Amino acid sequence: MKINNFIYILLAAYLATFFRLIINNNFLISIIGSFLVGFFISRRLSYSSEKILLSGFFSCFTSFSGFIYFLYTILKQGDWIKFIILFNLIIIINLFTMLFGVWISRKIT
Repeated sequence: MKINNFIYILLAAYLATFFRLIINNNFLISIIGSFLVGFFISRRLSYSSEKILLSGFFSCFTSFSGFIYFLYTILKQGDWIKFIILFNLIIIINLFTMLFGVWISRKIT
């Protein structure tokens, strides 16, 4: 991969972090990110575009650590039932949102 691609990945990560700070809602970010990941993975992107979007933008935008921190705060309160329900619900909703993004992308093409 060329050095320019690394610079583009860093710029995409910076942009994603900026958007994440503006939105400041982990659940909404994960829904938007899952939809867009599904939308873009069903497209035929070049290797470098895929790396810029998936490794640069979406890895910083959807940030797994934000999801883990949200669940940690619930666990810290000692609410195991709420933790289990939200953990499963978030994963299922994000999976279906991603599949919806794939479906929409294929309908447009």
